[in-house]
Amino acid sequence: MVGNVTDEAERTAASAAARAAGVSVQAGVRATEPEPAAEPGIAVEMRNISLWYGQKQAVGNVSLDVPRNRVTALIGPSGCGKSTLLRCINRMNDLIDGVRIEGEVMIDGANIYAPNTEPSQVRRHVGMVFQKPNPFPKSIYDNVAFGAKINGYTGNMDDLVEESLTKAALWDEVKHELKKSGLALSGGQQQRLCIARAIAVNPEIVLMDEPCSALDPIATQRIEDLMLELANDYTIVVVTHNMQQAARVSHKTAFMLAEDDLVGRLIEFSDTDEIFLNPQDSRTEEYITGRFG
Repeated sequence: MVGNVTDEAERTAASAAARAAGVSVQAGVRATEPEPAAEPGIAVEMRNISLWYGQKQAVGNVSLDVPRNRVTALIGPSGCGKSTLLRCINRMNDLIDGVRIEGEVMIDGANIYAPNTEPSQVRRHVGMVFQKPNPFPKSIYDNVAFGAKINGYTGNMDDLVEESLTKAALWDEVKHELKKSGLALSGGQQQRLCIARAIAVNPEIVLMDEPCSALDPIATQRIEDLMLELANDYTIVVVTHNMQQAARVSHKTAFMLAEDDLVGRLIEFSDTDEIFLNPQDSRTEEYITGRFG
């Protein structure tokens, strides 16, 4: 009985500390967040994923289901394997020499690591936005049209460019200067251009690896608002070190941790409000309340 009371007291204290630290879900999520439909389907099924860089294991036996048309956040200290796990969803780790992966990643019922699966085909359905904005040294128009062109798009390219830039909340700012170099845009605009480029090929899933880490607070807010809007049409998986950001933008949160053996493992995965206000694992409590990491 004493143990139960103590556990409850610790959970209450953790929730209070989380709120004091500014990661309260109720306080963090903006009023403009779209109300999600009940019971989404599963967009990505990860089963027993382990990964090695040469002899060094980076991820150990991770399984989780990513819900469709939701924002799922991967959080945890540096070196816990969250970016590595993210790149498993579009096989970007395949581009690194010496990488070995075990387990399955199922998208639309098919294992993307099956022997007959071409990684480039996977990446047509899974877009990615990187930590640092990386527009091509081309015009704004050509940045957005590039992927569609090489994939044989036969529709109206002007319409596609406008639609993609509109979805990325950039059209109104650049519609009169589409021939301008993408490199001439501000950092926040460049990141939204990269998002427009990613969604122009109509992916099912968009991965974002710390997309706001190089941006100022105003540009960060634009990207966060955009994530929630994009979740109406795409499944979003985002890696972030920013606890407040995870609380504001995500519907589900996965907490990863690499302990003494330095292998990243999934500690807890649940609805974001549960993770931040009622975590079930003491290590999750300690991380979100700032006791380490």
